[in-house]
Amino acid sequence: MTGSAENQPPEDLMVSAGLDIAAKWGEVLGPEKLELALKALEPQLKREHEARMRRLDDIRAREERQAAAADSEAKRVAAAEKVKAEIGLRDADRRRSHIYRMSGLISGVVLSLSLLISAVAVAPAQPWLAAALSGPSLLALAKIFVLRRSDPSDMQESGRIARRAAASADQLPPAP
Repeated sequence: MTGSAENQPPEDLMVSAGLDIAAKWGEVLGPEKLELALKALEPQLKREHEARMRRLDDIRAREERQAAAADSEAKRVAAAEKVKAEIGLRDADRRRSHIYRMSGLISGVVLSLSLLISAVAVAPAQPWLAAALSGPSLLALAKIFVLRRSDPSDMQESGRIARRAAASADQLPPAP
């Protein structure tokens, strides 16, 4: 053996220690008795080796189970985070939609009230303008802003209503 025992790996130390012990036994016992002693020692060494290998397998299996558990936990946490993110996005979308609808509703109410107030304000002097302000245009604006619908057939109908209102306003006697 060359080099010091400190520079050798641990496995080589065990092998060299075993060879040293075997050499000492060989000197003391002689080759025939050494062979018998080694044959008697071999089953015990096999059992110890098998027990050591089972322990190593158990440790390896435990580490694999722990790694699998950690991996499944990481996947579960990632799935939970994904669900939280989706819920957050849905909530934000609902809030945005609610704000959009409420702003349309408020705009429709403000426009409708302003049309009605202006219709009342101009009614004594110009009844045809009051009819136009409080008639189909009011209904069309309310429908667009509040109900969020604008069908072309509704637009044609509101045009017919506006023509009838203008015609009836022309037939009214003038205001004093």
